[in-house]
Amino acid sequence: MITTLVKNCFKIQMSLSLCHLFSPSFCLIFLQRAVEQRAKGASFTSSVFNLMNAIMGSGILGLAYAMAHTGVVGFCILLLLVSSLAAYSINLLLKLCDETGINTYEGLGGRALQKPGKVLVGVTILIQNIGAMSSYMFILKTELPAAISSFLSPETSGGAWYADGRTLLILVTVCVVLPLALLPRIGFLGYSSSLAFLFMLFFTVVVVVNKWAIPCPLPSNVTHNQSAYTIPTMSFSFLCHTAVLPIYSELDRPTRKRMQNVTNVSISLSSLLYLISALFGYLTFYGHVDTELLLGYNAYLPRDVLVMTVRLAVLLAVVLTVPLIHFPARKAIIMLFCGDGAFSWVHHIFSTLLILAVVMVLAIFVPDIRNVFGVVGSTTSTCLLFVFPGMFYLRLSNQPLRSLESIGAVSLMVFGLFVGLLSLSVIVVTWVQNP
Repeated sequence: MITTLVKNCFKIQMSLSLCHLFSPSFCLIFLQRAVEQRAKGASFTSSVFNLMNAIMGSGILGLAYAMAHTGVVGFCILLLLVSSLAAYSINLLLKLCDETGINTYEGLGGRALQKPGKVLVGVTILIQNIGAMSSYMFILKTELPAAISSFLSPETSGGAWYADGRTLLILVTVCVVLPLALLPRIGFLGYSSSLAFLFMLFFTVVVVVNKWAIPCPLPSNVTHNQSAYTIPTMSFSFLCHTAVLPIYSELDRPTRKRMQNVTNVSISLSSLLYLISALFGYLTFYGHVDTELLLGYNAYLPRDVLVMTVRLAVLLAVVLTVPLIHFPARKAIIMLFCGDGAFSWVHHIFSTLLILAVVMVLAIFVPDIRNVFGVVGSTTSTCLLFVFPGMFYLRLSNQPLRSLESIGAVSLMVFGLFVGLLSLSVIVVTWVQNP
């Protein structure tokens, strides 16, 4: 990205310096083409990487554990079901964008339910994305010092500054997250998203390779009974709806069909990585697979360079996901408090710093951020993923209630309510059993 911007600036500067050699009309045409090049929307590939980065996160570490509770066949069925429903719900949102001319999630909520709907969607996006960013930063604070120290001897790392999670969190936020979050367009994040995808691909390859690297002193195939955690885990692994419409609005030659193709490719590739990593992780440990897959390798392959490297790579991928999640949150807060006015750098910078400050405070000072946002996240995630798309479609579409698409929207809402109540029940039971 930086290289592209430098090249564009160099072209403009060269055009100005050559004005005395060429006619003014030549200079005008040259500058116009440079501006048009910069104004061009995000490419198809860049949009795919951005959407995949929004889909994939640290949740990939828990899918092998989910397979251990469902079996291979059950996991594949759930994976196909949830990924298909996620693609279908995005399809409903894109159809509404075409019918209404609105390209924001908050705008669709406002059209469907007036101002309360706009506020409801905006607040839901804020809560969900701030919770997700805080959870990722909390993981970074707790895991990054150990990942760095694993490459060093205990004598070297003891008491060092890089062994302090808070210090590392502040440094990573200021040096990596903040510059990426300040970018004015989500399309610019395609480069960092492609890097995050490579890290996740590296993780999947390592999981496959280590299937034969571990001598397997474990019992043979042991499959647990169905766990209530599985469906919520699978559902949340495909939550990308807050980023879909911003990506759509910046897509080069934006059409519903083109954006649906972006969605289908992103969800298909993510599902493939999910399936491969979960399958080979499960076939490595069977019923002894850990809730976070990498923890199992630490027990059987201590200080293995490949495992330590992939652990660091996953953390870097999580870091690169935060700016992408930050973009819809910032857009929601600007729309809630400033309306749909023209772009303002003052609002942009202030809201960016405000959101990151809130996320940092939560990640640093809250003892277990995942429990804090567990209840809220179980409701906001299912609303954004299933309930809102179905509800808005029923409110805004001209299709009769007995049409196939309306029945699909109702089914989507029912499934979302089921997943939300199930997730909430699981969290409450867990709190009661482990106060």
